[in-house]
Amino acid sequence: MKISSVYQVDGDKLTRKNSFCPRCSNGVFMADHGDRYACGKCGYTEMKKSKN
Repeated sequence: MKISSVYQVDGDKLTRKNSFCPRCSNGVFMADHGDRYACGKCGYTEMKKSKN
């Protein structure tokens, strides 16, 4: 994964697109799989809330 796909640059402001894993702490991003967020390091998974 390229680091440029995890961050977004707006002018001189840098923001991250994905959240950090609550188990692994800062530096380990959660992957966005459409219906869930998952950590590739520890396997922690959060399901997204449905709009229905």
